Amino acid sequence: MSSEILINVTPSETRAAVVDNGVLQEIYIERTESRGLVGNIYKGKVCRVLPGMQAAFVEIGLARAAFLHASDISIPKGQTGDLQEAEVPAITSLLREGQEVLVQIVKDPMGSKGARLTTQLSVSSRYLVYMPEASGIGVSLKIDGEEERERLKACLMSQLEPEAAGYILRTAAEGVTEKELLADLEFLHRLWNKLEEKKPSVQCGDPLYEDLPLALRALRDLFSSEVERVRIDSGTTYRKAMKFSEGFMPECASRLEHYKGDRPLFDLFSVEDEINKALERKVLLKSGGYLIFDQTEAMTTVDVNTGGFVGHKNLEETIFKTNLEAAHAIARQLRVRNLGGIIILDFIDMEEQEHRDQVLRALEREMSSDRARHNICGVSELGLVEMTRKRTRESLGHILCESCPCCDGKGYAKSAESVCYEIFREILREAKQYETSQFLVLASQDIIDRFNDEDSTNLAELEQFIGKPILFQNEPLYSREQFNVVLM
Repeated sequence: MSSEILINVTPSETRAAVVDNGVLQEIYIERTESRGLVGNIYKGKVCRVLPGMQAAFVEIGLARAAFLHASDISIPKGQTGDLQEAEVPAITSLLREGQEVLVQIVKDPMGSKGARLTTQLSVSSRYLVYMPEASGIGVSLKIDGEEERERLKACLMSQLEPEAAGYILRTAAEGVTEKELLADLEFLHRLWNKLEEKKPSVQCGDPLYEDLPLALRALRDLFSSEVERVRIDSGTTYRKAMKFSEGFMPECASRLEHYKGDRPLFDLFSVEDEINKALERKVLLKSGGYLIFDQTEAMTTVDVNTGGFVGHKNLEETIFKTNLEAAHAIARQLRVRNLGGIIILDFIDMEEQEHRDQVLRALEREMSSDRARHNICGVSELGLVEMTRKRTRESLGHILCESCPCCDGKGYAKSAESVCYEIFREILREAKQYETSQFLVLASQDIIDRFNDEDSTNLAELEQFIGKPILFQNEPLYSREQFNVVLM
């Protein structure tokens, strides 16, 4: 598979895209005024303890207080990659209001929710995650080979004292030498020692540690042996990336390229077009079928439809092929749109059990390359595929869009007919309460057009009923649902 990382840098925004065989797979966006906060460590102050929720709110200098659950305070010992179940102590025995505490952000603020915190601090390098207050060695679940997992653990254990701090070997560690692991280990220890020295001087609400900017973080987290090239369109960022690579990722340095072409970098692979498509509700399939994505506060739903695809054999075969194509498209769209939380997939109903099993296996296969942790729960009694995908940052739609000022995010607006009848009712209400010689209605042009056309008879009858003339004035800045009835 031919894979490239494209990094587009402007003074106000940095974007990193992962492209496989010329097709966009993932997009990351970081704006200068609202950088991602995941991984940052702060000295915070507990502002409120909620025993009923087993949680506390902590002030860390952001617009909203951040959320800290009791289960993120207790430190599991001897972990091996997955946190072990343990009885969570009462939040009141762990924290008190006004207490200062070191916390790390694990989820960015989203919508009306503040950031999610943990006191299980960690810092990351290319191959390792270092957790000073934990113990044991974990290995990324994406490193499949048991022999390789044991080799990596043995390499790391040979450099550590018994009951040392906790470590997780990241996916990128697969196949690396003991020397490379040792270099990463020393780097993390030096970094943590500097943070320990800095800790006493940090004030509440100030960051103790901030993660790398997106351009360098993309190299650390997204680069792998499958990446043929990393193109960067900023000379300054390219030099920083080269210095970072030579120091920590020498295998990446030879694949860095400063892009100087006349065409914008993202236009080369139609990334801009793909971003715009990912903001749309409807996704067309090559066969003629289509998907409908609906993102709500509680979950995301995906509906599969055959559309114009009629197939060549029978209806069951047509549905089966559409669902197989949809499984591939859904997995890619979840990555590009960065959709997380609960996701419900409504594939077209299939009669044959073998077809249902094949579609589910196809979805699992396509999702296997997803960097976000996910769980496909299978088919429910209603024939829906239920799954979850870990959400640590805002979706693409939430980053790039805001609620429509006309419909306030509902996705629909009242019809002109409904607004006209609402105006009729308002005029009747005003006519009964106040004395006036005439009424003036301020509204948008399409509302006025309807009063002059389809509802002209109703308007005349209303004027006769109240005994007062009704005048209209166009307000160009009004949306369809906005109007004012003025007494004159």
